[in-house]
Amino acid sequence: MDKKIVQEFVGKSHSDINKVKELLEEYPTLLNAAHDWKYGDFETGLGAASHVGYKETVHFFLENGAQANIFTACVLGEIDVVKAMLTAFPKTIHAKGPHGFTLLHHAQKGGDEALEVKEYLMSLGAKKTMVKLY
Repeated sequence: MDKKIVQEFVGKSHSDINKVKELLEEYPTLLNAAHDWKYGDFETGLGAASHVGYKETVHFFLENGAQANIFTACVLGEIDVVKAMLTAFPKTIHAKGPHGFTLLHHAQKGGDEALEVKEYLMSLGAKKTMVKLY
């Protein structure tokens, strides 16, 4: 896969669902492809849409079989999923997503739908919305 196509796909996943659909139709393997912005700051289309709260694109990716994760669960307000993950893997509370955005950041981007997740994360001591990666 051409790195420039992956970069374009991930970049457009932040804000342009029509271009995302067009690229995915032409290159189906983009669905779970990741771009390394630098120093291991990997981001997929789903990761991009999730950290900006672009839920329409998040749902589109999930409906097409993208690999969901705890960041996705946070932005969508999936409290049961978040609780299960953090119960099984408590240190995940410190996980860093694309660009260093935290679980709390993703919950904030989820708005009212993710308020319960945001409050839960804060009850566990989450304070930061971003951690410097480099």
